[in-house]
Amino acid sequence: METSEVICAVSTAPGIGAIAVLRMSGTGCIALTDRIFESPSGKKLTGAKANTVHFGRILEEGCLLDEVLVTIFHAPHSFTGEESVEIACHGSLYIQQRLLQLLVNQGARLATPGEFTQRAFLNGKMDLSQAEAVADLIASSSAASHRMALKQMKGGFSAELMKLRAELLHITSLLELELDFSEEDVEFADRSELRRIAGNIDELLTRLCRSFSLGNVIKNGVPVAIVGNTNVGKSTLLNALLREDRAIVSDIAGTTRDVIEDTINLNGITFRFIDTAGIRATSDEVENIGIERTFAKIGQASVVLLLTDLNRGVESFEEYYHQVKSRLTSDAKLIIVLNKTDQVEDLLTPQETIRLFTSGEEIIPISARTGANLDRLIQELTRTVNLNTLNTSDVIVSNVRHYEALRNARTAIERVNEGLESGLSGEFISQDIRECLHYLGEITGEITTDEVLGNIFKNFCIGK
Repeated sequence: METSEVICAVSTAPGIGAIAVLRMSGTGCIALTDRIFESPSGKKLTGAKANTVHFGRILEEGCLLDEVLVTIFHAPHSFTGEESVEIACHGSLYIQQRLLQLLVNQGARLATPGEFTQRAFLNGKMDLSQAEAVADLIASSSAASHRMALKQMKGGFSAELMKLRAELLHITSLLELELDFSEEDVEFADRSELRRIAGNIDELLTRLCRSFSLGNVIKNGVPVAIVGNTNVGKSTLLNALLREDRAIVSDIAGTTRDVIEDTINLNGITFRFIDTAGIRATSDEVENIGIERTFAKIGQASVVLLLTDLNRGVESFEEYYHQVKSRLTSDAKLIIVLNKTDQVEDLLTPQETIRLFTSGEEIIPISARTGANLDRLIQELTRTVNLNTLNTSDVIVSNVRHYEALRNARTAIERVNEGLESGLSGEFISQDIRECLHYLGEITGEITTDEVLGNIFKNFCIGK
């Protein structure tokens, strides 16, 4: 790409801090910095060794603006692959803005969101899936999402795709070679071997597609709906899990009429807890709207905590159980929570009664008010997310764009398998392979458009 245009931006978070870092990239940015920078020795940055840090002063019309540290990078050994400069100044908002203005006055322009990473991609420093992982790494809010983004940024996903593309290119080259000798009726590709390779590719694409459900909840937080009858302690449980008074707690039935959401990190995993309106028959129009939203959240949740109040017995619980069960998605987990254990002596009988009509779900007695057995509930919640998957060489897909491309690639490879089984001409099989290669290339950026790049990088931070 054209690198003559120098871009600049503040890379540290907005606001006042001890220091702030401004970065530049593009041919001539070191010489540009020299025009406003003065070192104690009088030496210029131009001609200095790469990857070195220099102390000095930033001057504005001969007057001191700030004392700074300047780090210089020579192309291609920088994040963007271009000549780059980073200026560490004091964190005053005034200093940051004056320094940015100085750089613009000297010929730089303000960078757009994600433009540094976009240049790194266009200059071949990383592929598109790795570039997207940079944004995920910055946004990671838990140990699990951090590990997942880091693995992808290091090229774990790209390596899997490279293997797939190499095998697909091998198949299509053999098939297309046969077309060159179609009149001689020569067969270069062993069909049984091709079926084996195509079958392996199909299995891998299927595994990657299935991993998206895990990757998506790790990236965005595991949605956990807290549901049940009125006044069973849903809001009290939410407050206990969050360790703050987030929801109003009252003895009056129907207090919670809308959905309340908040997130918390438990054992390295981000959970998004959703307190819902109590399920009951009511003539209150507003409360009924809240109950409808409760049912909607059940269908969207990865985990549903179904609460019951032990003080009321479990006779009416069966009705609520079946109502909730019918609205669960196929891969959602239901955990039955027996609340208010601090107010009853008999815990065994209600558990045995509930087991008679349930489908083997985990039953956990707790006291949301006192916190009794809350640790066991948290342990069961974290167990629902199989973090062991992240400790293996398996790649976890967390990006919706990647998932859609993988689904399309899988559809194409399924047609390849069908064509091989039915003895379809190599010309048509090769076309399906090319389509599969196209979708895999969309993920890494080998096949892309300006519109796609614009949509991806517009969501980045300015300065990254």
